[in-house]
Amino acid sequence: MEFGKLPSLAGVDFSLPPDLPENLDFLKNLGASHSKPTIYLGATGYAMKDWVGKWYPPGTKSTEFLRQYGLQFNTIEHNTTHYAIPNLVTVERWKNEVPADFRYCPKLPQTISHASNLGLRSAQLREFCQNISALEEKLGCCFMQLPPHFSIQNWRILDAFLDDFPREIPLAIEVRHESFFEKTAAADAFFQLLADAKTTVVITDVAGRRDVCHGRLTSEKTMVRFVGNDLHPTDFQRIEWWAERLKLWFGAGLREAYFFTHEPDNLLAPDLAKFAGEVFSEKMPEVLVRFPKPISMVVQGSLF
Repeated sequence: MEFGKLPSLAGVDFSLPPDLPENLDFLKNLGASHSKPTIYLGATGYAMKDWVGKWYPPGTKSTEFLRQYGLQFNTIEHNTTHYAIPNLVTVERWKNEVPADFRYCPKLPQTISHASNLGLRSAQLREFCQNISALEEKLGCCFMQLPPHFSIQNWRILDAFLDDFPREIPLAIEVRHESFFEKTAAADAFFQLLADAKTTVVITDVAGRRDVCHGRLTSEKTMVRFVGNDLHPTDFQRIEWWAERLKLWFGAGLREAYFFTHEPDNLLAPDLAKFAGEVFSEKMPEVLVRFPKPISMVVQGSLF
């Protein structure tokens, strides 16, 4: 992910913003849940030849990548849907190739997210929602990444979109324009709009835009897009901080967290996800977490 990247990390303050009091108030009002809280830990793609031999078994063919990915991770930031609406045959194949606990997080097509009216009442939006619904229980949370020029002044368009979007399909919204993160009444109204629509706001933790790591909650789940820097020491410190924040939120009533590890070229994403999973499991033993393990560890463990 190129958004927010810096040539140097010198002087970057990676600390998370103080938790907002309205977050805990919001979570307390959700009420009790009978399901066990869960962290879904994933990367941004599965077609990685470089993972063969370390994260995928030696000799894994490209046609087997998705199945092997599903054995290592339990969610994916599914970017292929950003470029084309999948047909029902493809969606059925996706559904059948992953384990029961796996959840897809497909990105809305850019022909919708980057349209001036967000594809409102368009055939494309209806087709996407209809086809992606075929994932059934393996549909985690769709997300729409709005373009950087989409500002707080466009909130009426987003309001109309959310009113038209099927409520039975979980949705997260990622905004990037600076106006959404300023301390204004309009920005507060935007987050309230998402909360009223039971829509998740995406949190992006990236070096060059600390404002998008805003730390707001607007639904029973959160989605964190964590952008690492080639396993720089700060990557691991930031994961520790996120473990503490997620522990706080789960303790207050958060039900699900989708946590996606980004690394340059995606090559080291499983390494960072493994570390995150270990830390999350240690800090939050009451929360379900599944995370990748190197093939050598899996093979060795199967001998006993």
